[in-house]
Amino acid sequence: MKSLTEHLTFHVPKRRDFLNITPEVEALLEKSGVKEGLCLVNAMHITASVFINDDESGLHQDFEVFLEGLVPHEPISKYLHNRTGEDNADAHLKRTIMGREVVVAITNGRLDFGPWEQIFYGEFDGRRPKRVLVKIIGE
Repeated sequence: MKSLTEHLTFHVPKRRDFLNITPEVEALLEKSGVKEGLCLVNAMHITASVFINDDESGLHQDFEVFLEGLVPHEPISKYLHNRTGEDNADAHLKRTIMGREVVVAITNGRLDFGPWEQIFYGEFDGRRPKRVLVKIIGE
């Protein structure tokens, strides 16, 4: 069995953004030499997310509007967590909604996606470096 564990680091200058990280994960898959197995991609911070979806025009803006409608950033005084001096309670909740990790099958040395699927990093409390774990196992 082969395995590869790597960390990607992202420093998003804005509070919120969505990054397509598929090319970085595909490069690590190639580096691993795994032809059949599984690839785990996991946000290592409680205010960031990893999810699979389409990179279609307007979709990320729709996510932003949807999440802000469910869990608005302001007023920050409405969240008990923010009484600790933080202002990121909404980011914790948005991460829970969008998810922590994805697992993708590896078939014939490639990520085995459905049509249009790609891997995204969702940042909900940016402006500092954060890590994403990529763990690839298989033969």
